[in-house]
Amino acid sequence: MKISIIIVNYNVKYFLEQCLQSVHKAIEHMDAEVFVVDNNSVDRSVEMVAEKFPWVNLIANKENTGFSVANNQAMRIAKGAYFLLLNPDTIVEQDTFEKSVAFMDANPIAGGLGVKMVDGKGKFLPESKRSLPTPAVAFYKIFGLSKIFPKSKRFGAYHLGHLPENETNEADILAGAYMLMRKEALDKVGLLDETFFMYGEDIDLSYRLILGGYKNYYFPETRIIHYKGESTKKGSLNYVFMFYKAMIIFAQKHFSTKNAWLFSSLINTAIYLRALASISARFVKTIALPIFDVSLIYVGMIYLKNYWEANHRYIEGGAYPDIYWQVVIPAYILIWLAIDKLSGVYDKPFKLSKLVRGTIYGLITLLAIYSLLPEELRFSRALILMGGIWSGIALTLSRSLFKLFKLKSFQWGEIIQKRFLIIGSEEECIRVFNLLKQTDIQTGFIGFIHIENKIEKHDLYLGQINQLEEAVGVYEIDELIFCSKDLSAQEIIAHMSVIDKHDLDFKIAPEESLYVIGSNSINTQGEHYAFELSSINKQENIRNKRFFDITSSLVLLAFSPILILLNKNFLNVLKNILLVLMGVKSWVSYHEIGKKDALPKIKEGVLNPVSHLKSKLTERTIFKLNMLYAKEYQVKNDFDILLKNLNRIS
Repeated sequence: MKISIIIVNYNVKYFLEQCLQSVHKAIEHMDAEVFVVDNNSVDRSVEMVAEKFPWVNLIANKENTGFSVANNQAMRIAKGAYFLLLNPDTIVEQDTFEKSVAFMDANPIAGGLGVKMVDGKGKFLPESKRSLPTPAVAFYKIFGLSKIFPKSKRFGAYHLGHLPENETNEADILAGAYMLMRKEALDKVGLLDETFFMYGEDIDLSYRLILGGYKNYYFPETRIIHYKGESTKKGSLNYVFMFYKAMIIFAQKHFSTKNAWLFSSLINTAIYLRALASISARFVKTIALPIFDVSLIYVGMIYLKNYWEANHRYIEGGAYPDIYWQVVIPAYILIWLAIDKLSGVYDKPFKLSKLVRGTIYGLITLLAIYSLLPEELRFSRALILMGGIWSGIALTLSRSLFKLFKLKSFQWGEIIQKRFLIIGSEEECIRVFNLLKQTDIQTGFIGFIHIENKIEKHDLYLGQINQLEEAVGVYEIDELIFCSKDLSAQEIIAHMSVIDKHDLDFKIAPEESLYVIGSNSINTQGEHYAFELSSINKQENIRNKRFFDITSSLVLLAFSPILILLNKNFLNVLKNILLVLMGVKSWVSYHEIGKKDALPKIKEGVLNPVSHLKSKLTERTIFKLNMLYAKEYQVKNDFDILLKNLNRIS
């Protein structure tokens, strides 16, 4: 056996399927075996591999054992002369393995090899080549000097920025996304250190290969796509803590006590600085718009107060007490904005109808509160009315300015429709076109580019593959979708690398699959288009479902004497009402059987879509009804199910 390819998977089914399709093409002329070790995924990855890739050696763990343990499981039983650790969110070129193995065969001193990696937009990933993270190298990386001087041999050492990306060179550290190693070398230095749960294990093993007398190489004669970040978002606090703590373990293991202490201190400082920066940025991003709205409404309310007291309330002199502008007006504003939030004013995209609804509800709420206040705190109904109207006008004007200046993060009205080009044979283009039309994506213009130089009569046909770059510019395309049935990974990566349009996104439609995969950047989680069951997970529906649960629970409490007659166990009825009110349960959820793991996550329910059906249903039918409930969710459906099952809520 020449090569054993090992892929550890955790909840990235779509990416894993595409990866295995590319691997299958790449081992066609090789003596190879493939292992998939699944770390207890809940997205039906195991079933997908068993059904579509029966030639794969599948290991299904019953818990998430981590990257090191899972890879070691397969390496202990693998038979290849070379072991390749490969991420599931990658696509390899058809000759990637052949070229990699040929280089290793020609260089017996090579213990490990990494290849040139590009992201989902065809951009070079600098972590394709890295040096040992000594305290000095880590310092330059953590405090941004490597970013300021990326080509410097000293400051840019972490990613070996001084070495050309298209030249083969020695590189201390191999990336775990594609880590080809000589079995003979692993027999000498050992497998992955299972102290590392995730991150750092590739650095540790790469360094041990060097200590064992071998060399590691960066080999750019072949490329892979690495979507990067599917199991963990790189910008998250969880990633920061996990990665930097792995670095501390590495330092304590390999550096002297003095250097390990210095390195650990440096890393801990970096963790807290990054955590503080991340929390601060998230906090500022969250409150920036509400704070702007508070300021805008407050300025207007102060103007209205001054106008009203000078021209109507205190014509002959006097003024509202300080408590009015110091406490009462801010309280009014907070109530208005809280109700706006509940009405969906801060949802994306912004809709004027939600603002009108929020303004009306806010006025009604404040006037009701006003009527209950003691006389000394009832300053002016007129100012409440004028303030409510001003809050609506102020938010409308501010959103109009956002739209006028085309702020990137702001949308008004309908979601922007993307303009697509699909590249492939006519048959595949039509298949992907139909897929897009059946998803929740807001599609705009869609055109086909044929892979061969021939004329097509289809209405959506725009040109041939050699006209791709021109078509992107002429039709102002937002996204390209490549059909992998008709284009090799080499061809796809080549086209991604050549087209020079910074805001162009790329995706790949795997053969015979009901989804399209891609990633917008190395720092964002990869995306896929599929038959989305997203209706029940939309923010508006989550809020509506919770609102229904609360109001219906209160109504049921009010009519509890009737429920005593309908249900034998009234104590259970009261228990369920309280659990729904507290948000522990929802009135309606999925049936307990029927492959719930394949559906969007929602709270456990008292009832389900089949509660009122007397006939016995198969698991497949129940799954379809669960799926229909998720895909076409409306509050009306919950109301109907609850109404039909009032005698079953115990």
